[in-house]
Amino acid sequence: MLDYQFPENFIWGVATAAYQIEGAVEEDGRQPSVWDTFCATPGRILNGDTGAIACDHYHRYEADIKLMASLGIKHYRFSIAWSRIIPDGRGTVNEAGIDFYKRLVDCLQGHDITPHATLFHWDSPQALEDLYGSWQSREIAKDYADYVTAVVSRLGDRITHWMTINEIACFTHMGYGFGVDPPHAPGKRVSSKKEVWQTSHHALLAHGLGCQAIRAASPVKCSVALVDNIAVTVPINESPIHIAAAKSAFHTCGQNGGIIFPALTGAYSPAMLELLGQDAPDIHSGDLETIHQPLDAIGLNIYTGTYVRAANTQLGYEFLNFPQGYPRMHMPWLHILPESIYWGIRHISETLGRNDLPAFITENGCAAQDEVNVNGEVIDTDRIMYLRQYIRAAHRAVAEGYPLKGYFLWSFMDNFEWAWGYDRRFGITYVDYSTQKRIPKASFEWYDECIRNNRVV
Repeated sequence: MLDYQFPENFIWGVATAAYQIEGAVEEDGRQPSVWDTFCATPGRILNGDTGAIACDHYHRYEADIKLMASLGIKHYRFSIAWSRIIPDGRGTVNEAGIDFYKRLVDCLQGHDITPHATLFHWDSPQALEDLYGSWQSREIAKDYADYVTAVVSRLGDRITHWMTINEIACFTHMGYGFGVDPPHAPGKRVSSKKEVWQTSHHALLAHGLGCQAIRAASPVKCSVALVDNIAVTVPINESPIHIAAAKSAFHTCGQNGGIIFPALTGAYSPAMLELLGQDAPDIHSGDLETIHQPLDAIGLNIYTGTYVRAANTQLGYEFLNFPQGYPRMHMPWLHILPESIYWGIRHISETLGRNDLPAFITENGCAAQDEVNVNGEVIDTDRIMYLRQYIRAAHRAVAEGYPLKGYFLWSFMDNFEWAWGYDRRFGITYVDYSTQKRIPKASFEWYDECIRNNRVV
């Protein structure tokens, strides 16, 4: 019988992001990020919600960390807000912003929780958008690296686990659209597909320069990772022919061939470049060397995937649409596909040939239609069902020898879900936004049990 026991040193954690939980958008010198501006644009966010208060974590972090400690986690992934640290995007460092993260990290360490800091989770300074159009300009890569230097030189004595950038595809390809309007994220409609690909190329440059900056600025030995939401191709069944098709399809699914491939292999996927043709980004001499930095780990954000089968087509495979009745959680895109975790890790090891690289699931979780019952509880058995199946798939990857070293559940608490505002809840802690009361859900207790036993329960 499978007992789903994980190795002794397996890391269990939870994750959040600055703009989604902090609030306090005008305090201690912070200036607007592109998300503040996007939220202020009528019609962009469901119900006109904004991140102005969010979970008020900026003021309540001590109580939140105490709650985290009660969950038994020893690892916490959070992000640092660029516009708190360098409010104008470049230039003067705002020490009051640094001080907040010092207090946060000191509090975490006081509860024996290791901080894992993401240096960029979508909230670039509005000042840089005004100055040169954010990710449309190569200049942002250098400004990002300067911001990284400012953070790591000041916090590197406390934080040794760094992640450069979160989900490049989301703030570039979902923010800059060609022939689509409105974008999901702050950005704009551009005049060609090539311009969209140029934005993700600039983000990759920022990642590369960021890696160099972390290593140059850190006062101690540290770990550097990239976090990507790869588009996972899952074979319709695990026969050799469909597995081969899923591996071929991984190159051209989503933006894989132009994001995770150059970051981990030093080259855009030839299959992707062929598909893009004239739409491929301009790549300057030396760019790929900058982008392809040595990494200590790769972080994978995996929620769902795409079924693939072998087909008699030019490419030899086809992507399959989900049938109408296919089960999903409380998001249009959140089809329940637990094997996506296993295949995501396997693709990094085999399809990209990087089985030398430790992998972490840096986000996995789901939105559910949570309700507080008459006893003041949230019994989210649907979320427990989802998590149990996905973590079992993660266990399969470990059992088969793939280098998965840890799992960070998204999210520690309900928060500002970007364009969906406060309508969709991903937390294992319920947040009553009118009172800021925290209610641990049934899934909180379930995850606590997994952590305590170091296995899927």
